[in-house]
Amino acid sequence: MGSHDEGSQSPSYPEYWEADVIMRDGATAHLRPISPDDRELLTEFHGKQSEDSIYLRFFSYKPSLSEKELVRFTTVDHVDRVCFILLLDGKMIGVGRYDRTSDRVAEVAFMISDHHQGRGIGSILLEHLAAAARENGIDRFTAEVLPENRKMLHVFVEAGYDVSRQFEDGVVVVDFDIDPTEKSLAVMESREHRAEARSIQELLSPKVIAVIGASSDADHAGYHAVEGILNGGYTGTLYGVGNTPYERDGLTFVEKVQEISEKIDLAIIAVPREAVESTIAESGRAGAKAVVIMTGGYAEAGAEGAAQQRRLVRIARASGMRVVGPASLGFINTSEEVSLNASVLPRMPKLGGLGLFTQSGSIGTMVYGAARRHKVGLSSYLSAGNRADVSGNDMMQYWEDDLSTTVCGLYLQSVGNPRKFSRIARRLSRSKPVIVAKSEVTGLRLPPGHTGRTTQAPPGALDAMFRQAGVIRAATAEQLLDIASVAESQPVPENNRVAVVANALALSQLAEDSTIRLGMEPIVSDGNVDTSQGPQHAHQAIIDAVRQNAARDDVASLVVVLMPVPGLDHHALVDQIAREARTAECTAIGVFTGQFGSDAKTATVHTTDDGASLPCFDSPGAALLALSSVVTYSTWRDQDHGHVEIPEDFNHDAIEKFLEKLKPQIPGDGLYELSTDETTELLDYAGIKVLESVRFADPDEGVEAAARLGYPVALKTTDPHLRHRLDLGGVVLNIEDESQLRAAITTMKRALASFGTSDFEVQSMAATGQTVIVRAIEDPLIGPVLSFGMAGDAVNLLDDWAHRVPPLTDQDISRMVRAPKASKKLFGHQGVPAVDTTGVEDLINKVALLKDQFPETASIDLNPVLLSGSVVTVLSATVTLGDPGQRTDSARRAMRG
Repeated sequence: MGSHDEGSQSPSYPEYWEADVIMRDGATAHLRPISPDDRELLTEFHGKQSEDSIYLRFFSYKPSLSEKELVRFTTVDHVDRVCFILLLDGKMIGVGRYDRTSDRVAEVAFMISDHHQGRGIGSILLEHLAAAARENGIDRFTAEVLPENRKMLHVFVEAGYDVSRQFEDGVVVVDFDIDPTEKSLAVMESREHRAEARSIQELLSPKVIAVIGASSDADHAGYHAVEGILNGGYTGTLYGVGNTPYERDGLTFVEKVQEISEKIDLAIIAVPREAVESTIAESGRAGAKAVVIMTGGYAEAGAEGAAQQRRLVRIARASGMRVVGPASLGFINTSEEVSLNASVLPRMPKLGGLGLFTQSGSIGTMVYGAARRHKVGLSSYLSAGNRADVSGNDMMQYWEDDLSTTVCGLYLQSVGNPRKFSRIARRLSRSKPVIVAKSEVTGLRLPPGHTGRTTQAPPGALDAMFRQAGVIRAATAEQLLDIASVAESQPVPENNRVAVVANALALSQLAEDSTIRLGMEPIVSDGNVDTSQGPQHAHQAIIDAVRQNAARDDVASLVVVLMPVPGLDHHALVDQIAREARTAECTAIGVFTGQFGSDAKTATVHTTDDGASLPCFDSPGAALLALSSVVTYSTWRDQDHGHVEIPEDFNHDAIEKFLEKLKPQIPGDGLYELSTDETTELLDYAGIKVLESVRFADPDEGVEAAARLGYPVALKTTDPHLRHRLDLGGVVLNIEDESQLRAAITTMKRALASFGTSDFEVQSMAATGQTVIVRAIEDPLIGPVLSFGMAGDAVNLLDDWAHRVPPLTDQDISRMVRAPKASKKLFGHQGVPAVDTTGVEDLINKVALLKDQFPETASIDLNPVLLSGSVVTVLSATVTLGDPGQRTDSARRAMRG
């Protein structure tokens, strides 16, 4: 629990209620609950408001707030009365509050600073108030608004809620349910997207830059930053700030930031660590919208450095600035309007359509070098360093709107906000390829707010999340650029059919075999070219084959695989292949074995004078792997992604009230396992029926329960490791009467005596069928993960699971059920009766909705689930609850801390 000030006597509130947020114009601000210590802030805020603003809020003019009003407005209990304030540069710029008027209804009111209108402050306050209200058992807001207060009426209507309005006594009374709806969440995501994209656009396109720590010392980062900016042809104004004069054409040198007469947009900080904090504060006062911190020695240096890093971010955000770094190499924007190399990297890259994001400096240098070797043109590049603020999620928000970016590449060491990453990547991938190289060596840093409350997701879950979001996974930086060389220079193929043109039968066969292995379809063609009759004949024969195959209606991609031909002008050949492919609008790649010319290194993009391009490889394996990655992406992009379905028997309100009742049972840093009755009740509200079982210790109680349930019954131990193990004596099936039951109890007690178990349960027998497992956990790296598999050896020994990250559409679920290798048994494999998967798909959907909509549900384990024809029977269920505040990406906008 948190509070604004240790000296304050106000009740505490959840720590996650405090948040840094991004306003509509891309600037940051700090949101937190009000406290009695804020009386002076509130007095100053009120005193600067216009008469009109005060009248619209209070329905009368109050030139000042009385002592009684100050006490009431700043003293709240954070339950029945909640108030949030928004701060920028230490000043209050907005205040929003609710007051409970009945059990589940509260009245809400706002006041926004006259000087900060139009920045989306009202919408931010409403989101956070609604989230806090829901946590406190409130599900409706009301407000009284004067008819002329159109801006506030628009805040309510444009939030995506179903707002009713009535005109009473000269006042508009609005009333709306605050539970998140598909529309309200879409509105929030759209606002978040626009704000974050705007903040990165402002970062990448500054008109005035100050390099603080500029130096003429060639070993200093400040020197390389200045040289990179000037040599890159930056179109804006550049200032250098430092202790020793630095004369350079295009640079205006000053000793202090305060000497710069105009507002700066960006500060690049390359000063010693002890001076970074004060430099950030000075940059904020000079009007900077963002800072790039090249100085290192923070989170990478241990706990103390991490604490200092968090303080840097707080200082920057308090002045409305975004932070790149610390330990950042900087960023590059190749746009001709900006032409900015604000980095320590030596040269401006080629202009192109690939956006690149990396984390650590060493990885950034490696990826930047790979891009140069591959001759792939960049639209933008950003090295996040320690990623204290600006992240890959921010860059994806920007790339989605950036017309100059056609392909997005990220080299990630960890995924900071996994739910948000999955959501943004899935949306971005529908318009642009997203390629991710994920380090398997470095440690995985937990996202903010997580304490690893449940076990880590099973192997393969991260890859499953990427596939579900349409992300292309690369193993290395080189492979990322191999794939990017195809995606950036070629049209995305419309299907998986590939024609091969080769001048050797062995090469043709090798390429076609690899095509099949990688899931593509080779098209039989007259692609084998005779190049033995001299270079001029060879050139024409190759071009004729390329032209013929590229123009085929049944071909989407063309692979040209050639061994060296003595005397052939390879530059002219590659030029013409590129032009022929462009004319036919065909995806083409060239494979030139035996170092076919100096321009034929692995995945080098060859570009003609008139702009046609051909990615050239020296290995068929690397070439076809890159092509197949783009083809797989194309298949994902063009498939039906379905929609999220809410079943009629999924009672959201009942689940919410039930979990609210259990909230006091959840430990702040642990888990609460529901009892059998609690589990049955919760799942019943979700439309999931669990076959009744009765736990007992006394055999007489078991006999009585079996008589009530009706024979035949099953007997099970309650030991979690043995309750499904028929082979170890933990389960006895088809018990027909009391005598068999008593004998089975005696036998099981004797067999399991060494395990120390003494409790049992009895359950009615279900129809025979196939057993599956549906499981959901909260992973500290990925977030909520659903898993599905065939019960038994398939999952226990072979790890044959399908994993997905909610929310899940109907198509996600259908594909999930068919993903495990052993799932063939569900569809009539080798004489096993097929089952109707509609029921288990409905079950998975309900579990996904529970995990997605109710962050309290830390884990759900349905094991086993029996499928018999169209009947689904859940034989056993376990549910644990955890602190919902540990879930990232909730229904309130907040920056990662």
